Amino acid sequence: MEIKKEILKITKELIKIKTDPDNLKELSKALDYVKSFLKAFTIENFESNGSKSILVYNLNKRPEKFDLLLNCHLDIIPGKDFQYSPVIKGDKLYGVGAMDMKGNLVAAMLAFKHACKNLDKKIAIQFVTDEEIGGFNGTKYQIQEGLKTNFVLATEPTNFDIVNEAKGALQLEISHKGQTAHGAYTWKGENSVVQLQKLLSKILKKYPIPKKAHGKTTVNVAGFICENQSFNKVPDNAKILLDIRFEPKEYSKILSKFEKLIGNNFEIKINAFEAPLNVPKKNDYLQLLKKITETQINGKIKFYRANGSSDARHFTKVGTPGIEFGPIGHGIGCDDEWVSIDSLVDYYYIIKEFIHRV
Repeated sequence: MEIKKEILKITKELIKIKTDPDNLKELSKALDYVKSFLKAFTIENFESNGSKSILVYNLNKRPEKFDLLLNCHLDIIPGKDFQYSPVIKGDKLYGVGAMDMKGNLVAAMLAFKHACKNLDKKIAIQFVTDEEIGGFNGTKYQIQEGLKTNFVLATEPTNFDIVNEAKGALQLEISHKGQTAHGAYTWKGENSVVQLQKLLSKILKKYPIPKKAHGKTTVNVAGFICENQSFNKVPDNAKILLDIRFEPKEYSKILSKFEKLIGNNFEIKINAFEAPLNVPKKNDYLQLLKKITETQINGKIKFYRANGSSDARHFTKVGTPGIEFGPIGHGIGCDDEWVSIDSLVDYYYIIKEFIHRV
């Protein structure tokens, strides 16, 4: 079958499967569908807290360390009902998850399948089902179970540019314990809402909400929670939720910076502290991928820093270099999400050549 037709056929079938992060039945169905194309390879099955994932490789036994690992996720940002019926308009394949990342995944899977027959290299591809909710029970769990590799390529959509840097994430829950009082005698209490509001003003003065995308540290106030619902009572407890996305160079000092900024009058709980991506542009894998890509698309690509993150960060945390690299598309999480069909074909040939030459 012509490679374009094969990629389209499989991708369209995957889009029809509603792999929302909480739909474990459909996620399992999609995983089984992927496995049906890879029966000639060794497949390891994993499950953690109900989340299933697989690791596929071209050897009889898992080696101590792979030469290259392709990272793919089957879960999606949920869409509207009509988006689960794929539609082709010209070069664009529309559907929920078309760009993030069912088209990418299929092209990478077929490249792996066709490149790794009788290949004397240690190559693996993993498929997880929880990337959109953190990847803790898929990619991270496989790493905890001994998965190691020299390099990771997360097949995230990047329009053929290479994400060699991505911000880290620090998620803090900041609580305040005050003193309750009757609402008519505010001076007798200590209002936790007011204290947290003052703290927020200080934080946002140092880290103002940007008016456009930039590479510096940002703070999202994700929640302001107060149990008190009475008008005539001074609230004596409240908390705020902060999602901090920080530059790679701040990894070692970002927590202490915020602890100092917050001070001693508040309780800090760390809900997540995720490593950034930071792979030098001169890395041999990056230079090889750049060369192969520019030859295939007959154009120039660039390296850049992403504001979001991917499962590649789980490898970064254990010292393994990882990047994000994928085909052309638009509208992640939107009603008009699409992926370029021709770019999926290019992506197939790029990944196939990359596997042969690493």
